[in-house]
Amino acid sequence: MTPGRLFIVSAPSGTGKTTLVGHLLRRNKRLVRSVSVTTRPLRKGERQGRDYYFVTKEEFLRRRRRGDFLEWAAVFGHYYGTPKRFVEEKIIRGKNVIACLDIQGAKQVKRKWPEAVLIFILPPKIKDLLERLKKRRTDSAQQIRTRLKIAKWEISQKKLYDHEVINDRLSRALKVLSAIVRTEKN
Repeated sequence: MTPGRLFIVSAPSGTGKTTLVGHLLRRNKRLVRSVSVTTRPLRKGERQGRDYYFVTKEEFLRRRRRGDFLEWAAVFGHYYGTPKRFVEEKIIRGKNVIACLDIQGAKQVKRKWPEAVLIFILPPKIKDLLERLKKRRTDSAQQIRTRLKIAKWEISQKKLYDHEVINDRLSRALKVLSAIVRTEKN
């Protein structure tokens, strides 16, 4: 059996990476999503084990000390980590794994797993990103300003990635993302 590939998708908050990856997973049955572990609170509509594994800070730190994470990061005051065993088992079994990570996490994975394929999702323009963040209604005005400042820095880091996808129209961005996964797997 041919081993699978690891795909890492990063994007500024509000760019639509979760939506894109969700559509991609429905189209590609050989692709599985790595569900991250986090200490952040559950948001409305999220479910334990589907969106994230929500744990206490103490539990996260215990797992981190054991080496259970392929990568981990502190983002906006919360911890996030990618379960190493899940990724390794799926890839050995020939599945392709996709994980949505921030830039810190993507860098850690690339150091540990150089054959990982890194994909960066871009908004068409910063003003589009601002509108998307406002529409979500999950952040205060101060949080949105902070996210935009961070987004500008994240976009400046896109050169670290193997591929870029501009999410100007969902259907077009999905076609490009699908083509990257198909091409890189072959």
